[in-house]
Amino acid sequence: MAKAVLNGDRILGTIHRNIYGHFSEHLGYCIYGGIYVGPDSDIPNTNGLRNDVLEALRNMKIPVLRWPGGCFADEYHWKDGVGRKENRPSMINTHWGGVVENNHFGTHEFMELCELIGADPYICGNVGSGTVKEMSEWVEYITFDGESPMANWRKENGREQPWRLPYFGVGNENWGCGGHMRAEYYADLYRHYQTYVRRYGPHKIYKIACGPNTDDYHWTEVLMRQAGRFMDGLSLHYYTVPGTWQNKGSSTDFTEKEWFITLKKTLYMDELITKHSTIMDRYDPEQRVGLIVDEWGTWYDPLPGTNPGFLQQQNTLRDALVAGVNFHIFHKHCRRVHMANLAQLVNVLQAVILTNGPEMILTPTYHVFKMFSVHQDSELLDLTFNSPEYIYEGESIPAVSASASKNADGEVYISLCNLDPNNDHEFTCELRGISVEKLSGEILTSSKITDHNDFDKPDVVKPEAFDRASITDGILQVSLPAKSVVVIKLS
Repeated sequence: MAKAVLNGDRILGTIHRNIYGHFSEHLGYCIYGGIYVGPDSDIPNTNGLRNDVLEALRNMKIPVLRWPGGCFADEYHWKDGVGRKENRPSMINTHWGGVVENNHFGTHEFMELCELIGADPYICGNVGSGTVKEMSEWVEYITFDGESPMANWRKENGREQPWRLPYFGVGNENWGCGGHMRAEYYADLYRHYQTYVRRYGPHKIYKIACGPNTDDYHWTEVLMRQAGRFMDGLSLHYYTVPGTWQNKGSSTDFTEKEWFITLKKTLYMDELITKHSTIMDRYDPEQRVGLIVDEWGTWYDPLPGTNPGFLQQQNTLRDALVAGVNFHIFHKHCRRVHMANLAQLVNVLQAVILTNGPEMILTPTYHVFKMFSVHQDSELLDLTFNSPEYIYEGESIPAVSASASKNADGEVYISLCNLDPNNDHEFTCELRGISVEKLSGEILTSSKITDHNDFDKPDVVKPEAFDRASITDGILQVSLPAKSVVVIKLS
């Protein structure tokens, strides 16, 4: 049994809505076919953007979207992606499958996408193969409201008013695909490039530096020491890979052992954030600089028969649990974690949406994002509890993961994940500092750990009403089914 105490009058921080952010890269069918089909497509669209995907993203309350990469960002030259489409030069997408990129989805299309779904744009600039001038002119093109070569070009291309650009990343994975740089070298480059990410209008641009790969604590140390005062955020990338990078494992054909390993590796996110935050605290004790986990999620072997460079994988109940556990970790560290971006939005890695021609389905991960959207911009409440252990072959992890928040209307939400695929667990919580008149809930689970939605059966894993919770004398009692994600509403 998991015994808990919820102190409803003790606030630990604010869960920034951007923790529920997303990432869209020119990779496989994420952009083309997934988000963008072109205005002449038979698939219903708005200026080439799929209407079904737009509606699904609006319903999920997506707060922020990162683009154009990823590794693609550091070979992307933005000027090739504006103007008349027939005049846009093509390029080779060297990182992802060696396919031809026609640049039909560029700055205007991305900014329109963000406007249509109500998301803030987060653009990642090219440090690896670009120039300071190129980056500076991109910011001018997007944000300057006046007479200038870039602003006038934007107007000629059909956009009179500038856009608001809240977030800008100065390079991506510059320790790897973005240039194989040393931390010391990139820190100097960051100081140089960010200087020319100018503020042209009334809105500040939140500048994000390329941060560490997983547990590269030296990178964080160097960046914070040499460039911390010039940044608003420092990125962190960590993927949950159940196997090795050479043999990651199947997204659908896996055993309980692989289920256990996947969730254990997911929990490692807590240690990573804790250790990187400790370094950041030495240079930024006021926690002004955000830790931006702008690539996270599961990474498995590509689906058989697909282009291995397209990173197509399915999305099962296991991925739903991975998402829920990560969210709880991000909540816990909300004073330092200002944003997180799942990789990736459509058809790539741990996607929330899958498309196949005119068809579209929602994945279990999509449903968790929508269920957990109630936490966005809410106050994190003090929830302490002892979890029973989920034991597998002599190893153990906590069976129950939990988090609680209170929104501006005073409604309290408790989200729960039962990582144990075999056993129900009781969650008993003493409610302090809150009064409850109504209780309701929602659950996501299925009969098998490998269950997923496909185009023949799109609703195998979907949320349902949850009625295994009650309150007696100020004690909340929840019977938490095996392998499930549950959200309880107290009002």
